[in-house]
Amino acid sequence: MAKKIFVNLPVKDLRKSMDFFAKLGFAFDPQFTDDNAACMIISDDIFAMLLVEEFFASFTKKAVCDASTQTEAIIALSAESRAEVDDLVNKALAAGGRPSNDPIDQDGMYGWSFQDVDGHLWEVMYMDPAVLQR
Repeated sequence: MAKKIFVNLPVKDLRKSMDFFAKLGFAFDPQFTDDNAACMIISDDIFAMLLVEEFFASFTKKAVCDASTQTEAIIALSAESRAEVDDLVNKALAAGGRPSNDPIDQDGMYGWSFQDVDGHLWEVMYMDPAVLQR
């Protein structure tokens, strides 16, 4: 059985975050979505749990960081092509996300990043299979 990963992210406005990610093409599992949380489906085995900040805080004894001014993680997603990288980042920017780093293009790797509406950092990467086989 494949392992699954659930990345938990605090959000200020759950509906706004869901609307943002829906514009990027992501769907949500209604079985695990309510007023406090939304389960965003990234793939069959990868999910992002968008949790209202107060609800998120109930799972930790540490202070919740403000992702608009601090970095708690960089979530990296793979892409099938350079065009898919550009497409997803451009959708994010058009949906209200902010630029993060400029695109990188080196040694068969191409990537670009954005910040979501809460400031979480997302990196989208394409790795040329020909380069990986060297």
